[in-house]
This record gives sequence, C-alpha cells and structure tokens, in this order.
Amino acid sequence: MKIGLQITRFNWNGVAPNQIASTFARIATTADALGFDSLWVMDHFFQMEMPARHYSAEQPMMDGYTLLAYLAGMTKRATLGTLVTGVQYRQPGHLIKIVSNLDVLSGGRAVLGIGAGWYERESRGLGFPFPPVAERFERLEETLKIAHKMWSGDASPFEGKHYHLAEPMNNPPALQKPHPPILIGGIGEKKTLKLVAQYADACNIFAYGGADFVKQKLDILKGHCDKLGRDYNTIERTTLDSVSIGQGTTPAQMIDLCKSQAAIGVQHAIFHVPNDFEITPLETIAREVLPHVRG
Repeated sequence: MKIGLQITRFNWNGVAPNQIASTFARIATTADALGFDSLWVMDHFFQMEMPARHYSAEQPMMDGYTLLAYLAGMTKRATLGTLVTGVQYRQPGHLIKIVSNLDVLSGGRAVLGIGAGWYERESRGLGFPFPPVAERFERLEETLKIAHKMWSGDASPFEGKHYHLAEPMNNPPALQKPHPPILIGGIGEKKTLKLVAQYADACNIFAYGGADFVKQKLDILKGHCDKLGRDYNTIERTTLDSVSIGQGTTPAQMIDLCKSQAAIGVQHAIFHVPNDFEITPLETIAREVLPHVRG
C-alpha cells in the first residue's frame, strides 16, 4: 500500500505569514525524504468551514497550484496533486496547461485531482461562477474530455455545451505517458463514480465512514466498470483519512487502519496529520508504519 500526506492548513501553531513558506517546505520535504509516496494540498481559496477541525474561512489558505509548483523544485520523489480541484475554479484549457507544466517542472510527478466542487462561499466571495450541481457535473465531464484530448496531442477544436476551445494546443506536453494520472474525488454513486469508470485513472473516497463505507463505494465503482467494459483493476483506489500520531492515534492503530483498507482493495491511503508541523509524527509514521504497510 502507498501512503500519502495531505497538507491542509497554513496557521500551524499561530505562525506568522512570513513563516508559511518555510514551515510548509519543511513538512513537505521531510515527508518526501522519509518515503511518503504522495503529497497533496487542497485546492481552495478560503479555508474550509469545519468546526470539528477548528477550521474557519478566515484562516490562511494558499492557492493549490502555487503550492505544488513550489514543491516541484524542492521535492524529489513523491507525486504531487490536489485533493481536489473544483471544476468551476479554472477554465479547462488553462487547468490542463497548469498540470502539464507541473509535470514538466517536477520531472513527471503530477496528478490531476478534480471534482465537481462544493464550496459555494469561496466561489461567491471571489467571483467564481457557482452553477447548480447538475451543471457542475456537466462541466466536469467536458473538462475530463478536454484533458484526454489535449494530452493525446489533438489540437482540433472542442465544441461542448459549456466550453469552446478553438485550438487546445498543449506545449510543452506532459512528461508522463500517456498522460498524468487523472484522479476524481468524491463519493456520489450515480455521477462521480461513473465518471471515474469512464475517464479516470484513480478515485479518492473519504475513509471517515470506515472500511464498510469505503467497500460500498468501491463495489459501486466496480459495477460501473463492469457495465462500461472497463477493467476495474486499472483504477487506483485511494482514500482520505486523518490520523493524529502522538495525539490520540498510535502507529499500531494506523497500521490496522491501513490493513482494513487494503483488505477491501484500497491501494493508496492518504492522510491528513493535524500535527504534521511538529515533524515528529511524520518521522514516527516513516519509522513505525511505512515498513509494515508496503507489502
């Protein structure tokens, strides 16, 4: 099983704005050097409103692709992506250019993480369109079609319901072949998981509901694959969860969590570690968890 780290906050222990860059760099480069397989950031412009995590919209939030470009030059091995980009945030042609450039700058380590979006407050707050959910899914499917088109080298016009690209040229091309992996985040059974089966290389499912919840979603994904003639095993199954090593979660508990997910077919477990800025939790995971879950 692969293990990833999602970095979700930028007010660690009350750090000042002039300490954000160095703190973020220390967390990410440490995780990269310790052997974490992937590094992820949220693609939000306001911090999420989550009282249980003590998050509020007024807290610092950094642009996801600015962060990933920063990491491209200072990390060596971990894949880099967003969990996940809301489809309404960027025009598709621009988004594919961004991810292609990230792939070039990182030496072939970019992932396109994308979803239908949900955070209305930040969209309204900064002037992004926030169409109804049905339209957001239409836009998501068109964006996925455009991604495959541009990454195939096809620069002929694209005419969709929502997007019109006269010349979707993509130079320089991404380094990964046939293209950077496309990961769709979300748990919607009728729309999201079907789009995974149709267009994606990976899914991401919230693991907070436990292994039975994840298994239910994976079974539905497999059903979509069977109907479409897609090999389910060509899709990387990833999850997102939270562990507070040293503050309520032991390494043994994290190992058991990984084992329960691996038993239902999860291949890549991504974790938010609230006390990551202390660095010791990352070192503990690398020393006491990673060796036990690699197989």
